[in-house]
Amino acid sequence: MPNQLQYETSPYLLQHAENPVNWYPWGEEAFRRAREEDKPVFLSIGYSTCHWCHVMAHESFEDEEIAGLLNRYFISIKVDKEERPDIDSIYMSVCQAFTGSGGWPTSIFMTAEQKPFLAGTYFPKKSRGGMIGLRELLLAVHEKWEQDRAALLYQAQEIISQLGQQEDVKSKADIELLDSAAAIYERTYDRKNGGFGRAPKFPSPHNLLFLMALYEREGSKTCLEMAEHTLIQMYRGGIFDHIGFGFCRYSTDAQFLAPHFEKMLYDNALLILAYCRAYAITQKETYRQIAERTADFILREMASPEGGFYSAQDADSDGEEGKYYLFDPEEIIRLLGSKDGEAFNRHFDITSQGNFEGKSIPNLLHSDPENHSFDGFLGQVYQYRKQRFSLHLDDKILTSWNSLMIAALCRLYLASKNPAYLEAAKKADSFIQKKLCRDKMLYVSFRAGKQGAKGFLDDYAFYLFSQLELYRATLEQEYLDRAEKLCQEVFTKFQDQEKGGFYLYGAENEPLILRPKETYDGAIPSGNSMMAWNLVHLSQVIPNENYEYEAERQLNFLAGAASQYPAGYAMFLLALLDFREPPPKATIVLADSGNIGKLPLTLPENMVIRLLGRPSEDFPLKDNQTTFYICQNHSCLPPMNHPDINSI
Repeated sequence: MPNQLQYETSPYLLQHAENPVNWYPWGEEAFRRAREEDKPVFLSIGYSTCHWCHVMAHESFEDEEIAGLLNRYFISIKVDKEERPDIDSIYMSVCQAFTGSGGWPTSIFMTAEQKPFLAGTYFPKKSRGGMIGLRELLLAVHEKWEQDRAALLYQAQEIISQLGQQEDVKSKADIELLDSAAAIYERTYDRKNGGFGRAPKFPSPHNLLFLMALYEREGSKTCLEMAEHTLIQMYRGGIFDHIGFGFCRYSTDAQFLAPHFEKMLYDNALLILAYCRAYAITQKETYRQIAERTADFILREMASPEGGFYSAQDADSDGEEGKYYLFDPEEIIRLLGSKDGEAFNRHFDITSQGNFEGKSIPNLLHSDPENHSFDGFLGQVYQYRKQRFSLHLDDKILTSWNSLMIAALCRLYLASKNPAYLEAAKKADSFIQKKLCRDKMLYVSFRAGKQGAKGFLDDYAFYLFSQLELYRATLEQEYLDRAEKLCQEVFTKFQDQEKGGFYLYGAENEPLILRPKETYDGAIPSGNSMMAWNLVHLSQVIPNENYEYEAERQLNFLAGAASQYPAGYAMFLLALLDFREPPPKATIVLADSGNIGKLPLTLPENMVIRLLGRPSEDFPLKDNQTTFYICQNHSCLPPMNHPDINSI
């Protein structure tokens, strides 16, 4: 019989709707039952394309014995981390405090008052290799709950107190943080394989965006070399899908060869931004082509008919990780013929011995990444691959991730001049307006005709970012107006007026045991870092002393946390760099307000653009034609009717 998750819309929760575990979604009914039955709560947090979530589900949550223990001694709750980032943030902090690390699935034991007393991630069904099995753990927790509950409650109170007492570190947003971060990147840079640190390696495109920005401002060739080498190696490796395009979530090895095969919308959006930036700086066509291939994958496989973008594709096929993506050389030869098939195999490193569990992940680590002579075969191989196996699609549409993709498509439009990318960005923006906005409120997600929870800081911050990028791409005033309104909503709903910064959840969201302010830039920039970027750029596009004051205040708030490890705060560092060393700014005065479409698209990508619909005393027209006022470093060029790029 289906459990209580059968009424939900989250693909992750629905994956567990027919488990023998009597799962509940997060909500008052589950906690009321825990109080009435005097039971602890077992909380399991994950997401629908999480490989180890699948493993734990198959081993334990589909197992009658484990289900019997959970149903007898606990109230069990499932949470989709992508729909409830507030719950995930708090209990991930708990998990890290208990174990020193975190990950998904996250497994939490807590009271009916939501106070955690034990935490971990994946547990096998039975103890092995030094890991306690879930069966033994459930019995031990039950025994402790019955015989020494006071110790568990004391532990819960201690961990809450510890996490609640973390003070904001005071500091000033000094430019020295930029050099400190660059030194850390250089120290951890893998000169042979690209990327930073040891395996596993995550793309972290915002780190690369910062390094490229530092090169532009300070001329550090080392910063550009680290960014370029990493971008090329990620593309050459198996982390990029050379058959169907798009990037997987991370590499399990140092060479970027063997990925964790799930594809996430946010990774691909941020990577498009990074490759567009590399193209703008170097004018190397390879970077633009990689960005276009990544976007083409998204538009082909991740776009809903109404314009929103789906969240993720699974790593597993037929219960095996990566099975969808792997090839034997013989099947390529059968498909393409002996001559072409053998050449294709050599180019993409598809061999009889394989490079992943006896089979081959196509890659270009031993081939020229600029050799496109095999492109004509990709469609045929792609269609063949689609017929072999299928991938699970997480088809919920998330506001924050869609906003990142909108911004990425805007940048790609400016880089490629292809209007299809701008049209897709506008269509996705229209979807958010129609399906995820209501009465000045953003919502986290949309699926099966239903909105998810009320929006969190990330939803507002990333959507604001998308509006600034839409304005940059179109110069249409409605996007700038919306950005200002969103900014005011962020101030009203999330700002800590006393200590600075923004809370993860707002006054209109469900109150939890803690109210965190996330600052660290993990796989995605934090909402606080994104707001620093937004405020800096709003203050540059719109002359407003309040935006400048709030931008500096937010930068100073983040500087405290960033001073501990500046390399973990790349989006904040980008904002700080643009605040301390502003990019060039063009104020464009239109001779004809209906003539926006004829403006040149050849201005530098990092230039701040402000459009005036009519001349003013400070910005008159020159020769009664559209006029450009271009300034940088407190000095301005003479007004011009046709911008001279070489003089900027």
